[in-house]
Amino acid sequence: MAPPKPNIVLYTSGTPNGQKASITLEELGLPYEVQNIQISKNIQKEDWYLKINPNGRIPAIVDKTPSTDGKPREKRIFESGAMMLYLCERYDPEHKLSYPYDSDEYWEVVEWLVWMQSGLGPMQGQANHFYRYAPEKIQYGINRYQTETKRLYQVLEDRLEYQSNSGSNEPWTVGDKLTIADLASFAWINWAEWAGVEVKEFKHVKAWLDRINARPAIKKGLDVPG
Repeated sequence: MAPPKPNIVLYTSGTPNGQKASITLEELGLPYEVQNIQISKNIQKEDWYLKINPNGRIPAIVDKTPSTDGKPREKRIFESGAMMLYLCERYDPEHKLSYPYDSDEYWEVVEWLVWMQSGLGPMQGQANHFYRYAPEKIQYGINRYQTETKRLYQVLEDRLEYQSNSGSNEPWTVGDKLTIADLASFAWINWAEWAGVEVKEFKHVKAWLDRINARPAIKKGLDVPG
């Protein structure tokens, strides 16, 4: 029996975290419906949405794909990192963006995903705020978070250089292929200018960023919700 056709609804907006979800869906070739959550209107704080994501943030998905025995199911996932892991566990049997469970590479992907979720994303988010959105210019805040963002970029720069020296012509964060570890960091680093950070200072990161941006599925995913 053929597996049921995916029936996924993505609740998102055009932010780095939102784009993590859409580019993962596109790279996996999964069909999905998009619900544009207008965060400027606080749609994400409405009661109906809080039942999907109690944190009141985007993105979130609702997976209505029936189980393999045909029984109805509805799985709600919030937090972009959890969504990326879920989509790979459920819809990536060929390991296009992942590695087999419990392999060394699997756990390396998890490590770099958590590194991004707990470090790069939050620090660059604060750099974005103090550099671009804060109602008053606080130079200490700008310097603190730009410096930490650059430090984290250097961590990835060193990793990609190591991968390159290991013989890979197109170095990726883990192993020899694009994974969700790359996609998670990419979604934030692609917005570096919003934090006042110059990617060109990091040679390997810049080349990696350009390679990912050139992928057709990435271009399509970055255009969501349109």
